[in-house]
Amino acid sequence: MKVDMCCGKTVLFVVLAFALALASKGYAQDAAPLVPAIITFGDSAVDVGNNNYLATLFKANYPPYGRDFINHQPTGRFCNGKLATDFTADTLGFKTYAPAYLSPQATGKNLLIGANFASAGSGYDDRTSYLNHAISLTQQLQYYREYQSKLAKVAGSKQSASIIKDAIYIVGSGSGDFLQNYYVNPLLNKVYTPEQYSSMLVNIFSSFIKNMYGLGARKFGVTSLPPLGCLPAARTLFGYHESGCVSRINTDAQQFNKKASWRQQEVAVEQEL
Repeated sequence: MKVDMCCGKTVLFVVLAFALALASKGYAQDAAPLVPAIITFGDSAVDVGNNNYLATLFKANYPPYGRDFINHQPTGRFCNGKLATDFTADTLGFKTYAPAYLSPQATGKNLLIGANFASAGSGYDDRTSYLNHAISLTQQLQYYREYQSKLAKVAGSKQSASIIKDAIYIVGSGSGDFLQNYYVNPLLNKVYTPEQYSSMLVNIFSSFIKNMYGLGARKFGVTSLPPLGCLPAARTLFGYHESGCVSRINTDAQQFNKKASWRQQEVAVEQEL
């Protein structure tokens, strides 16, 4: 399997911009982190090792994955080095990274800096996860509820509430919904147009953000889809041996990003009212 040399996605809002803005105001990077915790949901773009503990084909626990990471060892990150979430943690002043929730490290004081619930092969659409034997977004949310209970036992109710409120929540998903589900699944692509399926995903995304808000989350960073038509899998499966990217798939990704951005703004306004 080819190692992804570009291990992040475009951030729609908040995360790196938020971190860099604070850093530019003179906050010391060698002091305490600028936020207490980073909590992550999503797919392979942000999975730091949860799939190591699943019976799935989507794994990154073997070389050359991790060759440019700490100790040059694979960790379950689908990348040769750091993910966008790792760079975010570095910028915010964290010295270590929040653990994969299914890993043995996700216990005790390690939970104070957050947790990562992401799973390669997952998506906004739970059906994507079921096909790939990944952790669905619904299950990730359930794990988060469980995490809150564990955090309260470690930190106490007052501190855990503060961590939940001030943490940054990163959501990175959607690629698998298109490439590993919609385009290859006639039960979907014969029933829904790309635009209709995109709208369905955005509705799921919106509900997820509202649920998270109801559970105390306030600061969100949501990644947009990359140019899906330029990914090797898309070019191999849908490029019909032509050179270059698959333009129709890139167009679908752009339409999703626009809808998600608009919906995020709408949700933000709703929560302020």
